[in-house]
Amino acid sequence: MCGWPLLLLWGLLPGAAAGGSGRALPHQTVLDSQGKYWLSWGPRGGRLAFRLEVRTAGYVGFGFSPTGAMAAADIVVGGVAQGRPYLQDYFTNANRELKKDTQQDYHLEYAMENSTHTIIEFTRELHTCDINDKSITESTVRVIWAYHHEDVGEAGPKYHDSNRGTKSLRLLNHETSKVLPTVVPYFDLVNQDVPIPNKGTTYWCQMFKIPVFQEKHHVIKVEPVIQRGHESLVHHILLYQCSSSFNDSILDYGHECYHPNMPDAFLTCETVIFAWAIGGEGFSYPPHVGLSLGTPLDPRYVLLEVHYDNPTYKEGLIDNSGLRLFHTTDIRKYDAGVIEAGLWVSLFHTIPPGMPEFRSEGHCTLECLEEALEAEKPSGIHVFAVLLHAHLAGRGIRLRHFRKGEEMRLLAYDDDFDFNFQEFQYLKEEQTILPGDNLITECRYNTKDRARMTWGGLSTRNEMCLSYLLYYPRINLTRCASIPDIMEQLQFIGVKEIYRPVTCDDKMSFLFDMSKVPKTPTRFRDFLGGPEEFSLLLYPWLIFFTEEEYKTNLTKGNGTWAKSRKNPGQGSKKPLKWNHTECT
Repeated sequence: MCGWPLLLLWGLLPGAAAGGSGRALPHQTVLDSQGKYWLSWGPRGGRLAFRLEVRTAGYVGFGFSPTGAMAAADIVVGGVAQGRPYLQDYFTNANRELKKDTQQDYHLEYAMENSTHTIIEFTRELHTCDINDKSITESTVRVIWAYHHEDVGEAGPKYHDSNRGTKSLRLLNHETSKVLPTVVPYFDLVNQDVPIPNKGTTYWCQMFKIPVFQEKHHVIKVEPVIQRGHESLVHHILLYQCSSSFNDSILDYGHECYHPNMPDAFLTCETVIFAWAIGGEGFSYPPHVGLSLGTPLDPRYVLLEVHYDNPTYKEGLIDNSGLRLFHTTDIRKYDAGVIEAGLWVSLFHTIPPGMPEFRSEGHCTLECLEEALEAEKPSGIHVFAVLLHAHLAGRGIRLRHFRKGEEMRLLAYDDDFDFNFQEFQYLKEEQTILPGDNLITECRYNTKDRARMTWGGLSTRNEMCLSYLLYYPRINLTRCASIPDIMEQLQFIGVKEIYRPVTCDDKMSFLFDMSKVPKTPTRFRDFLGGPEEFSLLLYPWLIFFTEEEYKTNLTKGNGTWAKSRKNPGQGSKKPLKWNHTECT
């Protein structure tokens, strides 16, 4: 069709006089910061349909890029010139040179131009079998856009100058309907004038009390409430259920999370009931599922954890962001739950520098799922959405599902992961998790631009490898994660055995002694007298154990530091043990 004369194409457009094709597209977003470039899209007859509405009387450009840049991009350019529509398929090479594609895979459906705007509507196959086109999958897609005030001439499209940009989207997200009843009550859980420190990463925790309901309610939709201008500052938000035994005095508590002076009440908030991450929009629960409020099992007090990412160390920032929860008394059939699966966030998660590809995986074991499900739901739970989470080095994440040694259909995947775009993926079909199943969260990283080891941790410069599963019916399981075997890591780099250290004074704990040790890997390497790789791994490992653990083991006489610098060869030589999984 794209090779036919332009005049004939115009004649085939049924909605030209009406100013539109007359076919609704379910998804819409604005691509630029000024509201000049709007994109709508949705499925149509086995293809994907796109509608571009742009404030220009010239050409409109749109495409897909592996990185968000112009290199190796798949591009379509269209417009209306002298009353005649045009649409051309282009691509760029590694040098960002624009070339017309010999295989035209974009099909014009409608075009219109007035004195201020140009509207182009077209379709294309998800997989065109054209080496110059990008396949559209359920992974994140980096769309690129541009426009010019002039139409395409004989020499091709003129340079767009600053009228261009990129945005990450998920074009094939199998979303449930966002349509809500006419009037739905809601309440906000938002921070009030939180001062953001001039440092790269801040986790801020604030306690809230859920409104008191006289009967059970279901939350049916959650939206982020992000302060204008802070869209890149607020990286992710987690909502935890806390102990119900508190009183309202805890509502005064707002503090930096994971801090030594953090209020003890925060430690009771372990159950994640909702997760949102940067780039995500509102989340609607399926028609048969809701987040329960108002019963004795439901949260009375919640902790809002907001991760602020301030890489330029801006000063004087004050934030008022959070979540908005829409709720109803029209109770749905099932209560929703959330399970955090993957790698337990810790320094034991290590990623070497200079790696074009490195994989980590976290296990939700069959023992954990069997124990939790057999006790409450032997028939299994049903997963309907998944949020995949990593940090800056993340390039791809897959949530794999195994049953009796056989791999099932992938629960969720994103092979083009974008740190700046993370949201819940609705599953095309709900997937059942049975007792004895096991899940693996597999993360792929790229550290080619890093000269130092990347550790697991809370900062965006550290890494995570997590999946958040939304499911029903709710059971008493919130976390199913694993931790790397530190002994295997040490053996991999040539360490044969590790023994517990001993104190010189029985009144001093090991951690007290360790407090005198220089807190840098380089100086700690000198302290140990071992290879750098050994000290880098051992340093965070040693300081992790609690004082109580050392008191217990030293009392039993189980621990000495064998082959220490002062007393080589002495010690009980009892290897350390480690618990590899967490199932709570």
